[in-house]
Amino acid sequence: MIPPSSQKFVVQGGHVLNGKVTVSGSKNAALPILCASLLTKEQVVLKNIPDIADIHSLLEIFTNLGIKSSFSNNTVIVDASGLDSGHLPEKMITAMRASILLLAPLLARSGEAKLPFPGGCVLGKRSVSDHIYALEALGAKTLEDTQLLHLKIDRLKSARIIMAEMSVTATENAVMLASVAPGITEIRLAAAEPHVQDMCLFLNKMGAKISGIGTNNLTIEGVDSLHGVEYDITGDYLEAGTFAIAGVLSGGEVEICGIPTGQLDSLWQKLEEANAKYRLFPDSVIVHGSKNLKSIKKLRTSVYPSFATDLQAPFTVLLTQAEGESHVFETLFEGRLNYLVELEKMGAKVQILNPHQAIITGPTVLHGIPIASCDIRAGAAMVLAALCAEGTTEISNINYIDRGYENLEGKLQSIGASIKRIKDL
Repeated sequence: MIPPSSQKFVVQGGHVLNGKVTVSGSKNAALPILCASLLTKEQVVLKNIPDIADIHSLLEIFTNLGIKSSFSNNTVIVDASGLDSGHLPEKMITAMRASILLLAPLLARSGEAKLPFPGGCVLGKRSVSDHIYALEALGAKTLEDTQLLHLKIDRLKSARIIMAEMSVTATENAVMLASVAPGITEIRLAAAEPHVQDMCLFLNKMGAKISGIGTNNLTIEGVDSLHGVEYDITGDYLEAGTFAIAGVLSGGEVEICGIPTGQLDSLWQKLEEANAKYRLFPDSVIVHGSKNLKSIKKLRTSVYPSFATDLQAPFTVLLTQAEGESHVFETLFEGRLNYLVELEKMGAKVQILNPHQAIITGPTVLHGIPIASCDIRAGAAMVLAALCAEGTTEISNINYIDRGYENLEGKLQSIGASIKRIKDL
């Protein structure tokens, strides 16, 4: 098999997309839920797990922790009865940001967590201070170590935690540990993204007592132990949003299934503002190609339920085809606009004001040239740009895309796109 780092996409633009796509399970839900499955010694069966690189990387880390797991037909079976926290492979941890979600289950099961500082992100440095703050409130103590995150816990306790910011992974770590801490824990200013909600629902099915799910205030009544379950991971609303934008750009009609559409209200509002046409159903949406797209006043990202930072790059591709000037304001990550350099190479009219803001002027004709994926979501945006560009586009660094999207090219081919994966010589 050719490793993803040695592959690229070749896309012939201008093909109209028509048909139905069912999204995969949510990457951002599957990763924390897999980590939460370590809280029990009993078997956990997880269905609708996306077959993507990050999942396989996490399961490889599990193996190094003495955890048995199998992955077949989007189902993962986890047996963490033999968990041994003694060996965490530094190379795999530092390559994967989501590995920080191992802190809570390791503390809960072993009383200690030694974790190399997680990496895997090209969007700018992300502090671990929110995680430490929440875990210390629940009884953990941080030991000085310049090379590792090293925490120990003698006795779990409940707490009233006001999060310093609405960090998704810090909220998830806090919820996991609080679920098995004695007493009642309140987490205020908690993140409320759909994947956070899904992890809370999973924990409740395991026997946890979490209320306030879907709000920024969670109340958790600790339990003595959690048990094994079967659970279906929610559909990936970010993948659904990516395909919705692709459908609008393509000129055809695309139905996207397998996602509670209420999770994407901020996207639907911006599509309306841009004069895009769609029809919403509870678990699906039909989008129509739109030739008279209009600029929008501001595309401003923020925490859920505001516009998702992970859909900013794909939506900005749409803005290159909209009449007038649109202001893009990325509030969360200073590296999130790096992909605009690639869009400019294709012919987009971009004015980068600073690391967080840019002005897009459209409509412009995009031209197929060799470009690169900068991160997971920027990689998806490059694919969308290639689909509506004139000529052939070659996209390198697609290993980023493979970390977050299951069989992206196959799903696009099924609705009429001309995209293939080849060896990058």
